[in-house]
Amino acid sequence: MSAAIVRHPLLTAPIAGKKLIDRVEVKRLDFVAGQQTALHTHPCPVVSIVTHGVILFQVEGQELRVIQAGEVIFEPADVRSIHFDAASEPATIVAFYLLGFEDWELISMLK
Repeated sequence: MSAAIVRHPLLTAPIAGKKLIDRVEVKRLDFVAGQQTALHTHPCPVVSIVTHGVILFQVEGQELRVIQAGEVIFEPADVRSIHFDAASEPATIVAFYLLGFEDWELISMLK
């Protein structure tokens, strides 16, 4: 008999409003060391997991966070992300875009 699977909670994030999620798009994003992402928003909530490296993450109004491999990130819809940057080494994330019927763009660059 095999051992039971152990589930470790990583994130519980409320989806604001009454957004109807129609589909999920999953993308892998590869960052070079020190790569910075410009100020941006998403029309939909985005849940990401860092699979390699370290990401410096900050949404407007919150403190800068250092996200290690194995940790998750939540970007609410229509909230400005100030930092989503690779630290001093290459990094990879897998992002899950929770899209509604009306959502076609994954990101809006603000700078």
